Amino acid sequence: MTATFTDAIALLKADHRKVEELFEKFEAAKSSSQKKSLAQQICMELKIHTLIEEEIFYPAFRDKIEGGTLDEAYVEHDGAKVLINDIEAGSPEDSYFDAKVKVLSEEIKHHVHEEEMPANGMFAQCRKTDVDLVELRDRMSARKKELLAQAKSKRLPAAKPTAINLLAA
Repeated sequence: MTATFTDAIALLKADHRKVEELFEKFEAAKSSSQKKSLAQQICMELKIHTLIEEEIFYPAFRDKIEGGTLDEAYVEHDGAKVLINDIEAGSPEDSYFDAKVKVLSEEIKHHVHEEEMPANGMFAQCRKTDVDLVELRDRMSARKKELLAQAKSKRLPAAKPTAINLLAA
């Protein structure tokens, strides 16, 4: 990762923009191979993003921002993780593949909106705390680098829901 971000929130916002761009490319893609490649890239980016948020960013703000904000974020992540795993296991020829990517896109748009709302979104609340966002950025960047290396060597595990209990079939 060569880009330098001013703080942890800038890093997360850059991730948001990247995934939004990938979703736009997916919608414009015509071939199955393009769709498969873009869907895999979207899923990888989202798995890494949710991991750094859940392992580092969210815990730093537990009990420092509005009560339900973090809990809702974990549940939103879990809904996305279910789709991510399904998309990764599928292919563009499968029934509902495009619909799954579209719904994932809509879920992510909602989640990003909740985090980035100017006055009372999660990020605005986080900026009002005493948490060192630069130190947090450094920890998140290091973890992201590790996860990207894992992804390149095909060792990034399936997305694991943490707040939603999935019943075994």
